[in-house]
Amino acid sequence: MQEGRLHPLTVTIRDIAAIFGRMGFGVAYGPELEDEWHNFDALNVPADHPSRDMQDTFWTREAPQRVLRTHTSPVQIRYVEEQLKKGIEPPYRIVVPGKVFRNEATDMTHEAQFYQNEGLAIGTDITMAHLKGTLDQFFREYLGPEAKVRFRPSYFPFTEPSVEIDVWFAAGDGGKGKWLEVMGGGMVHPTVLTNMGLDPKKYQGFAFGGGIERLVMVKYGVPDIRLFHSGDIRFVYGFDEKKV
Repeated sequence: MQEGRLHPLTVTIRDIAAIFGRMGFGVAYGPELEDEWHNFDALNVPADHPSRDMQDTFWTREAPQRVLRTHTSPVQIRYVEEQLKKGIEPPYRIVVPGKVFRNEATDMTHEAQFYQNEGLAIGTDITMAHLKGTLDQFFREYLGPEAKVRFRPSYFPFTEPSVEIDVWFAAGDGGKGKWLEVMGGGMVHPTVLTNMGLDPKKYQGFAFGGGIERLVMVKYGVPDIRLFHSGDIRFVYGFDEKKV
């Protein structure tokens, strides 16, 4: 009888938690079915933002409507709210791995259901240098010391300034290779800090988030993201990783 194995996503989530745990981050979880405030409003996503359209978001048929969360960032809001209710002030450091949903077409690097890992650090002296140093350390530990990583200026409504993080991906195109976006991040927007219940004149923070499947694709050379959710047991046994 063949022994069971953990799914590569389970292994990766545990590895991510362990790496960030060594840097002082805890792990937080939250609901997959979210209200509009935590998924959008609190994160400074305006009412007319395209991500609120039915083309990108799965809404429920109820009043008030709820949404299958489009990212795990709402857990950051909930975590800070809960800490403040307990009277616990920053510093905070958490990562938030979990399933998210996007109403979009699938291809080799996009899925309608996938896993993300978000990160949040809040304190009185947080800078972009802390964000870059944290992510540099993560990629060196997870992908190896030879990993090629780049940071590009970008825009997100919940961070300012913002960056996108790419890694070099050489699978699925004959070995030519290309840059693959795996994360976005930046300094937490003052409006988001206010919505959390924090004073943006006293506290600063950085946040980041990205797809977990894409990290596994880069590390193991998986050419198509759809393989992770295909249900094909041969895919699981293609990884020589941590048996049950």
